[in-house]
Amino acid sequence: MPSELQPAAFRKLGERTVHRGGLVSVAVGTFESPDGQRFERDIVHHPGAVVIVPYDERRGEVVFVRQYRAALDQALLEVPAGKRDVAGEAPELTAQRELAEETGLQARSWQLVGRFYNSPGFSDEESWCYLARDLSEVPDERHGIEEQHMTVERWPLAQVGELVRSGQVTDAKTIAGLFLAREALAG
Repeated sequence: MPSELQPAAFRKLGERTVHRGGLVSVAVGTFESPDGQRFERDIVHHPGAVVIVPYDERRGEVVFVRQYRAALDQALLEVPAGKRDVAGEAPELTAQRELAEETGLQARSWQLVGRFYNSPGFSDEESWCYLARDLSEVPDERHGIEEQHMTVERWPLAQVGELVRSGQVTDAKTIAGLFLAREALAG
């Protein structure tokens, strides 16, 4: 399988922004199919994100956060993550900053274990996923109301599959991150 996306036989003709918010913008794109049909699609533009799977090798545990998500009106068990909203900041630096802010941890070892699109049917959000190891404590610097009220939880790596199967973890970036991290740890 090729590592780069192959160009489709479709053409983008243009787009117009219909909403610009603090995090995302929404556009209506106009496209042309291979047989010449024109069509429109809604597109959510997102600055991208980082996903961090903090692994405490001494304890055999993954560090999670339980954070309120307004769109779902519930708290979800997730791995730490954050928006790539600082212009020019490398994804690894964003990951390091987000890990410290959300969990009060830093890592000496960082490994990029994958990149993925969260919802390519309507959004261009791309996530960079890191495995963080050799953890130590630092002061956290939580931002925003949701982060101020989130909790940090540790779960054994051996139980992450059951967390997903049982529905305790339902967040797609967390599921993808756990899979990628387990693959990296397996060799």
